[in-house]
Amino acid sequence: MRIENVSIVGMGALGVLFGDMLARALGPERVGFVADAARRARYAQTPVTVNGRPCAFRTIDPADPSGPDDLVIFAVKGPALERAMADAAGRIGPDTALISLLNGISSERELEARFGARNVVYCVAQGMDAVKLGGALTYSTPGQLCLGAPTPEKRPALDAVCELFDRAGVPYVREADILHRIWGKFMLNVGVNQTVMVCEGTYGTIQVPGALRERMISAMREVMALAALEGVPLGEDDLNFYLGLLDRLDPDAMPSMRQDGLARRPSEVELFSGTVRALAKKHGLSTPVNDALYAEIRAREAAY
Repeated sequence: MRIENVSIVGMGALGVLFGDMLARALGPERVGFVADAARRARYAQTPVTVNGRPCAFRTIDPADPSGPDDLVIFAVKGPALERAMADAAGRIGPDTALISLLNGISSERELEARFGARNVVYCVAQGMDAVKLGGALTYSTPGQLCLGAPTPEKRPALDAVCELFDRAGVPYVREADILHRIWGKFMLNVGVNQTVMVCEGTYGTIQVPGALRERMISAMREVMALAALEGVPLGEDDLNFYLGLLDRLDPDAMPSMRQDGLARRPSEVELFSGTVRALAKKHGLSTPVNDALYAEIRAREAAY
């Protein structure tokens, strides 16, 4: 299987970041963004730039009969995944590889339930400091995509995606234990996204020692405890790895939840502390830091 045609659902920071890389490598006619009429009109009114360079992306109506594509990338926020799967259904055939760039620990299972497990490649996007305000995407660090196949049936799709990324120059790493990586990234997101949102800061706010950084780390440690109970042990080496990754990001940039707060739109709090709280209830574990973050974020969103 050789991937030549790609569809992306979601023109946020990650969709544009990786869509731009793929379109420059494959040609803009082979990469398109699936969007309904309202979103296509909105995209047309908002020129997209990447680090100041204009980008003209092709858009695809969900009813367009030209599918299926070789690869479909889901790059929406968590609450939009169900709608995104419906919009992308016409682009997906029996041999279409699927990747989710969503945060959290559940999107791959949702894709498998809807489209079958064989071609869902597990993925974690990490290390990028991309910020998209309006149509302008800026970044200094593109990060990388961590890819893996937790079961043997997924390896042909994984091989095809890796071959495409080699051709396109998309930064990635092939993970031997992708579930460990997914939980590690989840731990980071739970800490940094929520803490920076409630303190209305940037990465720089929690890159320095102090109460805010300690609050972030405490939220991450609650995830460490839950991961062990779910059969995915995370240790101090994992915590230190992600703190080191965080400390290398542009201090003036900000995570996605902070961008949600600035735009006064619903965040992914249910994917983060919402998931932590649900798992804590399942295992009878106390998670006071995430309980407090959840309450603060929900209160902020209720005031929009």
